[in-house]
Amino acid sequence: HPCLGILFAVAAGWCAGMVSAFLQTKLKIQPILAGILAMTGLYSINLRVMGGRSMVSLLRVDTVFSPVSGLSLGKLLVALCVTLLVCLFLVLFFRTSTGLCIRATGDNETMVRSSSINTDRMKFLGLGLANALVGLSGGLIAQYQNSADMNTGVGMVVIGLASLIIGETLVGKRTMLRRILGVVFGSCLYRFIVAVALRFNVPAAAMKLVSAIIVAIAISMPAIKEKIAFEQRKHGACRRRVTTGKEGK
Repeated sequence: HPCLGILFAVAAGWCAGMVSAFLQTKLKIQPILAGILAMTGLYSINLRVMGGRSMVSLLRVDTVFSPVSGLSLGKLLVALCVTLLVCLFLVLFFRTSTGLCIRATGDNETMVRSSSINTDRMKFLGLGLANALVGLSGGLIAQYQNSADMNTGVGMVVIGLASLIIGETLVGKRTMLRRILGVVFGSCLYRFIVAVALRFNVPAAAMKLVSAIIVAIAISMPAIKEKIAFEQRKHGACRRRVTTGKEGK
């Protein structure tokens, strides 16, 4: 059943998060290096699951999108419903005491540890949940495009970071709801920019360059925004000084 495939992907993602958390908390490996090690090991596991092939076709396999295959926007509606359900779950979960502890661990681990909260447990839960969502998205993408490709996730870390920064810059991050919606909006906007580039017949060989430019602009957005605000304050102070000088004369 296609739903079992999605559940298997979620469970596999959760296990991958547990491995990464174990490397960080028990073996004291740096977080970035632990993530790289987990991803490197998962490549061989994924290859084994796919029967030693780098791509597996799902054209004749039932998917969660099969019931709406006759509708023009059926796949988009299913993906939208899943996205909204995940957003609702995250908003409700991060308002619980466990969710607040996970958020606090990410913000200030030392302070949380001094409050007698097991930060290692929070890392296990946080990384497990994050990787479970990655598995969910991977399973949905595979069924959406009717194929599973080993290289689908290449470069997704940078793209995810760019989407996060774009969303936080444009939507804001005052509340958890705005943060989560900002991530969704940022990822959609990123893909929209890529689609516009393809619309203008940008060569396929130049898409990596376009992606790098988009990511660079997204990452530098906070600095650019701060610089613009500083210049506005500077010009405003200069105008007030000139106005005060004229009134004094």
